[in-house]
Amino acid sequence: MEGAVVLDVAKDAIWTLIFLSAPIMIVGLVVGLVIALFQALTQIQEMTLVFVPKILAIFLSMLVMLPFMGATMNSFMDRIVDLIIAGG
Repeated sequence: MEGAVVLDVAKDAIWTLIFLSAPIMIVGLVVGLVIALFQALTQIQEMTLVFVPKILAIFLSMLVMLPFMGATMNSFMDRIVDLIIAGG
């Protein structure tokens, strides 16, 4: 493998990672901001109020996004296998 091909594979891997993790991270960010706003408005400073809803929202978003994540990882793996076959 040449250096340019390795850099292309690394770039594809990073973009795949971003596409897979961005929706879940955005859900966690939005839920965290909503709960922080709720805590600021009501002056409730309970630590579990932050973590439990955020964990539940991230878990549910992972369940919803699972088909998309599987398809994205499958297409990335197909590209990697095609490169291995073409190079070997």
